[in-house]
Amino acid sequence: MPVFDSRSFRNHENVVFCSDEATGLKAIIAVHSTALGPATGGTRFWDYAAIHRRSAPIDVAETRGEQDAVYDVLRLSRGMSFKNAMAGLRLGGGKSVIIGNPRELGTPELMRAFGRMINRLGGNYYAAEDVGTSPDMLAAASETTAYVCGLDGGDFGTGDPSPHTALGVFTGIQASVKHRLGKDDLNGVRVAVQGLGHVGQYLVDHLRNAGAKVIVTDIVDANIKAVLERGEAEVVSPDEIHAVDCDVYAPCALGGTLNPKTLGDIKATIIAGAANNQLETEGKEDEQLRKRGILYAPDYVINAGGIISVESEVYKEKVDNAAREAKVLRIGETLTKIYEASDKQGRPTGVIANEMAEDIIRKANEAKLAAAAE
Repeated sequence: MPVFDSRSFRNHENVVFCSDEATGLKAIIAVHSTALGPATGGTRFWDYAAIHRRSAPIDVAETRGEQDAVYDVLRLSRGMSFKNAMAGLRLGGGKSVIIGNPRELGTPELMRAFGRMINRLGGNYYAAEDVGTSPDMLAAASETTAYVCGLDGGDFGTGDPSPHTALGVFTGIQASVKHRLGKDDLNGVRVAVQGLGHVGQYLVDHLRNAGAKVIVTDIVDANIKAVLERGEAEVVSPDEIHAVDCDVYAPCALGGTLNPKTLGDIKATIIAGAANNQLETEGKEDEQLRKRGILYAPDYVINAGGIISVESEVYKEKVDNAAREAKVLRIGETLTKIYEASDKQGRPTGVIANEMAEDIIRKANEAKLAAAAE
């Protein structure tokens, strides 16, 4: 399985493959950088082979799925380095993926086995919640390791990070609308939300309360039902959401929705959502969006609210919710700086953000090496 040759490998410090026969655990932990602090990032539990089983034999589908998992964890962990740097956190970048269907495999026993794997890294990586995992699952992992955050209860537990992620995306949409549309509020603004998991649902609540007109979709009917029970929303199919007539397209599911197949269909003026890795190819799709006059909010900047909320848990600090929310609300200011630099330089917002993050990490590495040499 290629790692160093993977197109998402970018000088990662550590990549660990984990398995436990008794529970069926197959996982990968990727530490991209610890320049700013311990690598911290979510644990994604996903059946990567599922899409390949529709068109390939089982063994081929499983191999392709594992290749997808490697690509995913490498790109996501680098994104966490950039996310934590741009949010001004004392955290490095890491990510983990557990391969398989969480509904079938996500037992407390498997999560405890996963916790033991994390523990072997000795604090270089802290796991948090992501797609397919929950605070309860992480609580099971915490029984075998102290290197878990986003927990409910305890002296330093910060709980589900989803509300803070949604708040960050919401304030990012506000900043984006003000920059591109010149509006100080969201009243009447049409926002298409793709994906109604925890973050998507919280985001819809914020948008409706602000007077926005919401269009939604999800592959899970129960998620759509939950959103409609709390207020009005237009529902479209998953295949249509990226192409609806709207002001803001908010991808809040898995990544890769901005690709050659979808770009030509997008009618939104702004793309600002919670999903990670929205661009299929960095520097390519965001340049095409720029040329079309579509403002792209770099995903790891706008969706940083969750990791901002759990930083205190990693450092065992007691911080009240108001203080954490205040840091989340600064996301809008960071995006505005990126937008202004993009306008001035005539370059994609994604490229601008990457360069800013890389500069922060480079300086932290240099300071770390200088301190070690003293």
